[in-house]
Amino acid sequence: MWLFSKLSLFGSDLFTQTLKLAQNLKKLSENEALVKIQRHCAYQERSHHEVKEKLYSMGLFKDAVEKILAELIESDYLNEERFALAYAGGKFRMKQWGRLKIREGLVQKKVSTYCLKKALASIPEEDYISTVQKLAEKKWKSLNKKSILEKKAALYQYLFSKGFEKEYIYAQLETLAKKA
Repeated sequence: MWLFSKLSLFGSDLFTQTLKLAQNLKKLSENEALVKIQRHCAYQERSHHEVKEKLYSMGLFKDAVEKILAELIESDYLNEERFALAYAGGKFRMKQWGRLKIREGLVQKKVSTYCLKKALASIPEEDYISTVQKLAEKKWKSLNKKSILEKKAALYQYLFSKGFEKEYIYAQLETLAKKA
């Protein structure tokens, strides 16, 4: 009996999810979708890929999606270069990501190579080096490892996971090991 009740609960849950999906897929007119996606784009910068996926999730077909994308680009709601610059700047300043992690994020958002390069180039070199130094010093002080080798390995792993290049990491490792 217990198994039957669990299966019926699962079945009704599945039915509810399917019903919700069908309701969400009710087809919007192109004008309704355009207004909705304009609000979506006005809230924050979006990549072309994100907007395209959102439009498809609204139940629109390829011709309508392409037409709406063209309208958004023409009316400057959608600008891939502006998105890439905002993404790179925000992830660097707020989350203190390195260029490798920012690059990976932009690739996942399917940003063009030109915009990707321009966004990465927009990060000032002196700010980048200073961020690596601050992160390395803070992490080095927090490590309670016994040997210098263990501290170096932990620091390397930390900075690499933040997306910084090996050259910058090795420079910090050398500087901090000499101080210790």
